Amino acid sequence: MVRWFGRLASDILFPALLLGTAISAQTPRVYQLEGDYLFTHDPSIAKDGATYYVFATGKALGGGQFPVRCSEDLEHWRMCGHVFDAIPQWIRERSPATTELWAPDVSFEHGEYRLYYAYSLFGKNTSGIALATNKTLDAKSPDYQWVDHGLVLESKASDDFNAIDPNYIEDAQHRAWLCFGSFWSGIKMRALDAQTGMLTKSDENLYSLAARPKPEHPAPQKVDPEHPTLPPNWQAIEAPFIVSHGGYYYLFVSWDLCCRGVRSTYRTMVGRSKSVTGPYVDKAGTPMMQDGGTLLLGPNKRWLGPGGESLLHQADGSDLIVFHAYDATSGRPALQISSIVWRDGWPIAALGDE
Repeated sequence: MVRWFGRLASDILFPALLLGTAISAQTPRVYQLEGDYLFTHDPSIAKDGATYYVFATGKALGGGQFPVRCSEDLEHWRMCGHVFDAIPQWIRERSPATTELWAPDVSFEHGEYRLYYAYSLFGKNTSGIALATNKTLDAKSPDYQWVDHGLVLESKASDDFNAIDPNYIEDAQHRAWLCFGSFWSGIKMRALDAQTGMLTKSDENLYSLAARPKPEHPAPQKVDPEHPTLPPNWQAIEAPFIVSHGGYYYLFVSWDLCCRGVRSTYRTMVGRSKSVTGPYVDKAGTPMMQDGGTLLLGPNKRWLGPGGESLLHQADGSDLIVFHAYDATSGRPALQISSIVWRDGWPIAALGDE
């Protein structure tokens, strides 16, 4: 995009009705979704031509990895394919217990669509981030073919970070970066080669952007019988996404716990920095490395655990955030979309159907 240095360069036109609404509105618009929007986790949004595409974690109906949903108006959604027919063989060899792939991050960079994605096991940091590319998102095009380029970076059990939840960003100097992280010591960043999308040797630093430090008196950890190896809840920060706006870089993250239906406690937080590598602080000035974060999205009576967010900056200047939330009655996850209003240098979004 012409996203904040990253997401989808082919976002050319936007309906005139939405143009006026998005730019002039003083409150965020919550889109009322229909069709195939349920059971969506960790959505990532892009636009190619007149069509919006949302990529999501996990298995596609009928087989395959990373289901893709399509819409022309952001409200009516249909299933329109998947990325991989099967988990790549090299991942099966490195992580034999992996049954589904996670956290796709799609963007249009240097003439191609890039999809960063992760493999891991729930509650473990023996993980990796990989890259696949395509010339188009239109599955009907003769140029449509996802090409997997393999491993970008990995984390091992001996590391204090987890190489999942990738997000690509280019800064104002057109330097490329990969932001990632989940639990452990928090959100990290590595420099990339902008042309190849792989790690660069010119900067091998591992930057730390945000963390949830251990509290002085942490609450007793409750063992989840379905996931007994989960790290401590106080480490719960993940799903980073960075955008640029008004001279700042904004780091969006998800705090607390996802993937537990009506027990999900996810919430979306944000901080900002003058430098892409930090330090990021919240609205009160608390560093995000010291548990700082300003609340953007929290639960309501209808939806719980809003998080796993991704943003889209459009050609008309309007901004969108997509995320998942859980039905407060059934616990089923679903895609959510809100416009973003910027007020006093900070983003405002909304969760509907209170």
